[in-house]
Amino acid sequence: MTARHEEIADELRRAIDREEYTVGSRLPSESELAAAYGVSRGTVRQAVATLTSEGLIGSRQGARRVVLASRRSQSFEELRSFAQWARAMGREATGHVVAQEYRPATAEDAVRLQLAVGTQVLHVLRVRGLDGEPVLLERTVYADWISPAVESIEPDCPSVTQRLYDDTGLVFAYGEHVIDAVACGARDAELLGIRRTSPLLRVRRVTTTREGRPVEWSDDRYRPDAVSFSVRNSIGNNALARKTAE
Repeated sequence: MTARHEEIADELRRAIDREEYTVGSRLPSESELAAAYGVSRGTVRQAVATLTSEGLIGSRQGARRVVLASRRSQSFEELRSFAQWARAMGREATGHVVAQEYRPATAEDAVRLQLAVGTQVLHVLRVRGLDGEPVLLERTVYADWISPAVESIEPDCPSVTQRLYDDTGLVFAYGEHVIDAVACGARDAELLGIRRTSPLLRVRRVTTTREGRPVEWSDDRYRPDAVSFSVRNSIGNNALARKTAE
């Protein structure tokens, strides 16, 4: 049976996700929350402590708590797939492979995947969506040792990361991300349903196993009206986060 303070914490999480309490705003006082939920202030204090430990709200002695983030934001301090991020904010992730083929590794592929030039690697172009709306193009190059497992996955699989874990036990453990902006080309415009030359947020990433073995490198391009990136700074933490666009 779920403890009452856990139920209250979950209700507050959902309220923050719905932006009933927006980032930067203050939560009601402990006494106000206790009255609203019909519980003691101690129970409220436990619920608030849970959200504080998750980084959703800030804690300050003698002051009402301030909302710092919602689950709509994904911190890049933790490596999460697009599908995991979508589920965390109550959205359905979709995916569809547009093109998939083996090609000899270029010099860039070889450097990023630590392979010999000319090694056969799998190139995949995938359209990703939120609740069926296209928001992201993934151009991913998979290392030769994992390519056969990727090739066998159905084209509309919503989470390649999860499928590879289920099928092979592979864990995407580390990622390096480089973020910039590019103009949308003709094909990207068609696939994303936007105008050519529209700005796209680009994230180039290399993902490795726990042992540091490269699994993939990818050029991900987001529609800017669907996803944005934010940085939360503090004296001890500088976290980049992905979230839905305002």
